[in-house]
Amino acid sequence: MQSVKTVQDVRSQSKEWKKQGLSVGLVPTMGYLHAGHASLIRRARAENDRVVVSIFCNPMQFGPAEDLASYPRDLAHDSALCQELGADLIFHPEPSAMYDAAFCSFVDMNILPATLCGKSRPVHFRGVCTVVAKLLNIVQPDNAYFGQKDAQQLAIIRRMVADLNIDVTIHGCPIVREHDGLAMSSRNTYLSGEERQAALVLSQAVQLGQALFAQGETRAANLLEPMRKHIESQPLARIDYLQAVDGLTMQPISSVCAPALVAMAVYIGKTRLLDNFIIE
Repeated sequence: MQSVKTVQDVRSQSKEWKKQGLSVGLVPTMGYLHAGHASLIRRARAENDRVVVSIFCNPMQFGPAEDLASYPRDLAHDSALCQELGADLIFHPEPSAMYDAAFCSFVDMNILPATLCGKSRPVHFRGVCTVVAKLLNIVQPDNAYFGQKDAQQLAIIRRMVADLNIDVTIHGCPIVREHDGLAMSSRNTYLSGEERQAALVLSQAVQLGQALFAQGETRAANLLEPMRKHIESQPLARIDYLQAVDGLTMQPISSVCAPALVAMAVYIGKTRLLDNFIIE
């Protein structure tokens, strides 16, 4: 397994693989890899001849008061896991390699980022779209893999790829959960013991919503209200949003039918966590 830091190095290697007729899969990450990331790498390994994992904590997608400085990092652990899972190359650039001093170009989008996380974090998805577009341009993969925990991000990247005619297939992969249901996230490390237990209200609310839908409830308000009450019953929880949206446009819906997304962001103490379920 190689580990490279420059755009030239990763681009040269990918071009060489393409000359050999080999397919390339990309798993973009911000590092501090966990079992959720591992599931993406395993799928990429199964579906491609070569696998690139990018590890880049992208400063552009963090707002001024967000946790860029404290976001967990452990390159040694990440490299060992990538090696174990059979990745062929790690791309770990410095911010200056992705955004030089004269950088002034951005990928922005209307409509899809206006709800959910985009409403709470107004600069976030411009940063996500810009860095993902750059990574896809640099690596030129045949396939790229993203987790469904960040469901709005996944929908936005799919829309961006379609709108900009980028020649790649985007794959969404299921949420990976801890043994007690908590969705895997690098930010889970911020939680104290008490907060870690309190965070289970997210997955419990997901299970409640799924059960109501399975019983035939399709009115968004009737799905969301019991979920909201359950989350609010936890004193350490504060809801940022809890909403049902169209799975393609990310716009609010009153009747839940495929494709649909029921998504939440909830603060447990100071830590903002995501969870959702998708109706396909």
